[in-house]
Amino acid sequence: MAAAVFVCAHGAGGHMNDRAMLATAAALEPLGIEVVRFNFPYRERGSRRPDPMPALRERYEAVVAETRKHLGARPLIIGGRSMGGRVATMLAADGFACDALLLFAYPLHPAGQPEKLRDAHLPRIRVPVLCFNGTRDALCRRDLMERALQTVTAPWRMHWLEGADHSLKGEKVMQEIAAAVADWLPTIQRAA
Repeated sequence: MAAAVFVCAHGAGGHMNDRAMLATAAALEPLGIEVVRFNFPYRERGSRRPDPMPALRERYEAVVAETRKHLGARPLIIGGRSMGGRVATMLAADGFACDALLLFAYPLHPAGQPEKLRDAHLPRIRVPVLCFNGTRDALCRRDLMERALQTVTAPWRMHWLEGADHSLKGEKVMQEIAAAVADWLPTIQRAA
């Protein structure tokens, strides 16, 4: 049986079976993490325009409710890539029951708009977080993320991938991600 279950949501331009989602699952499953991927409703309708946040949250909650039926004693990690990870952080900030957050390319701000930060909810997160961003990510300036994290009290591990952009693609990048997750995983405990 897997050591943990990770409900992993796709980014705004992606879907559950895109290259990035499959690469993420392939990197994590050998570590004993069962990766649950799903599509948000707009993707199932064939649209490329993301649903409003309430609809994204509702789908995420429904997938987690289904996942809990076979979770057992394993820790539940929520998160995902870019927008999907942001949805998970908003749920966790509002007290949604989970044991940890795993984020890939957190979209701190829209591309070219570093003044529009998406960080107001981050200090309300109370579970451990492992977040990966590339040093060349157009949606997450390093100095702004480090400043935002000064108000976060949860155990947040920020892992910067040197030279990576928002896609976090490449075998070397995925190997570095897998090694960091393997190091972090033993720190995650199932909440009582």
